[in-house]
Amino acid sequence: MEIEVKKLNALKKYTGSFEFDYLPDSDLSLVPLSNIDGRVKVFGNYEIFDDDSVEVILNIAYKLVGKCSYCLSDAEKDVTFTSELLFVPEEDDENYYYDGIKINLKSAVDDAILIGQPSILLCKEDCKGIDIPK
Repeated sequence: MEIEVKKLNALKKYTGSFEFDYLPDSDLSLVPLSNIDGRVKVFGNYEIFDDDSVEVILNIAYKLVGKCSYCLSDAEKDVTFTSELLFVPEEDDENYYYDGIKINLKSAVDDAILIGQPSILLCKEDCKGIDIPK
């Protein structure tokens, strides 16, 4: 889950790809009564620029399981999304900082999961909610 920037620079590999599976923390799901089922698949590309900043494109995929936000039936959803990030060797307020040697992607992946997560989990697309008898 690391990009070894200094080593890649030495090898003149300024662009490339990566892929790994990641077991997220249990509290990473913000949707009530749900959690991430199993491992998160992460793959993407990087590009190292002349100023040692590194653009990283993350593609993230996982399954969200739990109770439907409307009717409390069992529900699951395959979640996939892309996140574009910039890592810089000097701290600023807009990008991710790294030490100029290697980038640990854990915080960025966790942040991307939190930001890209659906706000609700539904058992089916047209769930009407709990059926209350009249």
